[in-house]
Amino acid sequence: MNQKFFAHQTAVVDEGCEIGAGVKIWHFSHIMPGCIIGENCNIGQNVVVSPGVTLGRNVKVQNNVSIYEGVICEDDVFLGPSMVFTNVINPRSAVLRKHEYKKTLVKKGASIGANATIVCGNNIGEFSFIGAGAVVTKEVAPYALVIGNPARQSGWVSEYGIKLNFDENGNAVCSESGKKYLLKNNSVYKL
Repeated sequence: MNQKFFAHQTAVVDEGCEIGAGVKIWHFSHIMPGCIIGENCNIGQNVVVSPGVTLGRNVKVQNNVSIYEGVICEDDVFLGPSMVFTNVINPRSAVLRKHEYKKTLVKKGASIGANATIVCGNNIGEFSFIGAGAVVTKEVAPYALVIGNPARQSGWVSEYGIKLNFDENGNAVCSESGKKYLLKNNSVYKL
């Protein structure tokens, strides 16, 4: 087999998954059949990628993350250590609810901090930033910074993850990239 990705000898990569070039899969991770992993992803230690999951290009999955069926991550997503996805709203051990899996879409460039929980059925907007330990129970807007339990928006961030300070005209500049942003009607736009 001429594989174009790296898998540590302790990783389990099942037949029937699609893995892009340049992917790195580290210690004790399990990549299950039917998942799609885009180019140049990094899958940390002790990660499970379930059937039906799609990871875009350049997704970084830190240690101890389980990505369950129903989750789609677009390009350049960061999943912090031990963060959690769910896929059933009201799980019960004795009640089969596989037909009730809810989708979760993590849009391009979003970051989810360590130990955060994403309750299924809630989309995470482009370039948004979920703080460590946050519990997301509703949709997250593009460029939003959310923290706490339950997660509440506490500001806006740039595509570099830098908090934006808008002036009275709704303009802000990312201090790291120099890129300009506009806040209008409670939405942020890159100029």
